[in-house]
Amino acid sequence: MNKSSRLSAPDPKQIACLMATSMGRIPANMAIVNGAVANVYTQEVMTPCTISICGQRIARVGLEAESAIGPDTKVIDAEGQVVIPGLIDGHTHLASLFTIAEFLPYAMKGGTTTIITETLEPFSVSGVAGVIDFLKSIRDQPIKIFATAPPMVSISRKTKEITMADLQTLLDRDEVLGLGESYWQAIIQEPDRYLPLFSQTLDMGKVLEGHSAGANFDKLSAYAAAGVSSCHEPINAKEVIDRLRMGFYVLAREGSIRRDLADIAKIKDTHVDLRRLILSTDGVSPEDLIDKGYMEYVLQKAIDCGFDPLVAIQMATLNVAEHFRLDHLVGGIAPGRYADLLILPDIRTINPTSVVSMGRVIAQNGEIRVQPRPHVYAPASMDSIRLEKKIVAEDFIIDAKNKDAAATVRTIEMITDLVTREGREEMPVIDGRISPDLTRDIIKIAAIDRTHRPGKQFTGLIKGFGIKTGAMACSAAWDSTAIIVVGTTDNDMSVAVNRIRQLKGGTVVVRDGQILAEMALPIFGIMSPLSIREIAAATDKLSSAATGIGIPFRDPMLSLATLTGAAIPFLRVCEEGLVSLKNGRRVDLIVE
Repeated sequence: MNKSSRLSAPDPKQIACLMATSMGRIPANMAIVNGAVANVYTQEVMTPCTISICGQRIARVGLEAESAIGPDTKVIDAEGQVVIPGLIDGHTHLASLFTIAEFLPYAMKGGTTTIITETLEPFSVSGVAGVIDFLKSIRDQPIKIFATAPPMVSISRKTKEITMADLQTLLDRDEVLGLGESYWQAIIQEPDRYLPLFSQTLDMGKVLEGHSAGANFDKLSAYAAAGVSSCHEPINAKEVIDRLRMGFYVLAREGSIRRDLADIAKIKDTHVDLRRLILSTDGVSPEDLIDKGYMEYVLQKAIDCGFDPLVAIQMATLNVAEHFRLDHLVGGIAPGRYADLLILPDIRTINPTSVVSMGRVIAQNGEIRVQPRPHVYAPASMDSIRLEKKIVAEDFIIDAKNKDAAATVRTIEMITDLVTREGREEMPVIDGRISPDLTRDIIKIAAIDRTHRPGKQFTGLIKGFGIKTGAMACSAAWDSTAIIVVGTTDNDMSVAVNRIRQLKGGTVVVRDGQILAEMALPIFGIMSPLSIREIAAATDKLSSAATGIGIPFRDPMLSLATLTGAAIPFLRVCEEGLVSLKNGRRVDLIVE
């Protein structure tokens, strides 16, 4: 078993030091004095208090300060301020656009000291080896980062499953806390595939993370009966209460993909118990990291939405720790726990003057004091675009398969920037081929496997994406290893895909054969080595270029990348064809 010191119990010498410090026999390494302490176990503010720290952990929380302080004790005077536990994000996707070393300064300065991330993105591309490479990047950092193993729910058969052996390899690692989000549709449709993975995870004493968007009462009940213990998909108070009543932990999202907290906050007026309600991000964009921050922004919004501050703090600390069975380590300010602390001006203002992680001051007044550790990815993780030859315009021809003058086809019809449905359109057939119809906002869409079956391709039609001219392509497609491309001409689509091939991964916007904007994503084809600010600038140029060719969506790259995803209704695409998420089955482009 791969042991992580951050999950292992202290050794006898460390325990002896903690005990001696707690009894006043030896001074603390660090003492935070004169501050008020938010006790998340009892929902009270204790003042004035001294927090005595020995090494990485808390030894004592009490009124007496003198016995904690020696000549070498680092003393932090928190007079007039309040100390709360370090913040925890219980659900996010860190293998997305940026590297850990670039992301962490933004998380650390706001007071996030523990993160639990999904790992499906590197597994889709590079399997267990890719996940382990990613896990190496998150270890030995100034804050604690844990992960979940990927269940690999996908519409593409090549990325659809994780073997029992591969899952065991990951679950044997102490930093892997359970099985990541499993979409309820797949569990209901293919129980024989997924329930053995569930049992294996539960037998290891680890948790099952959920994704129950759109599940009715009966299916939600079945999902809970399978052992799933959480969901981050509810978007309003009613959906939260439905899941709380079934014993789920519910993670209220306030991130870059969805902002649900304001609607969910109405739950405070129902007076239900909120000890299983958690705050999370589900991922944050570079722009939001720069402009808003990380978990400190989410906690501040919860308070601003009317949650009692102590309750809101519980939702970002103890509740998360209890769900992941980490509350003996993190989530509160108490003896034996890691010394993860924020010193705030007051309990309603989540703008820390100091952030302590594992007994070290890692940020002060918004400035980082401990730098993250950079990680050099393995060559295999940097070589996921394996197309052997260039894509040519003729690769995107749609053969009508008959000599009729018209054909009825299925289209992916955009309902929102993320949600689709199955549309049906009569399309003219010219020289045996079906072409786009810009007057009806119908253009081509193609998914090309870049890794497992390089060059395996399907081309279909999409309605409502808005492109008037040109093409856009991206290698960071959800739940797959596809390069996803949409466009008005076959030539522009081929130029976009070939540029991604040259970049070893990325996003590209093309018009009239010319590249308007691009961003390289060479790490697994989904992440960039650039700084957060450089990535934000690149995505801004991509969005502007996408708007310039007609795409109306707020985040064009996200709208494109999700078209392969197995979680968002209803009609999706992969290199094998169109898939209806209503039943998980492939459907033909041409309606017979």
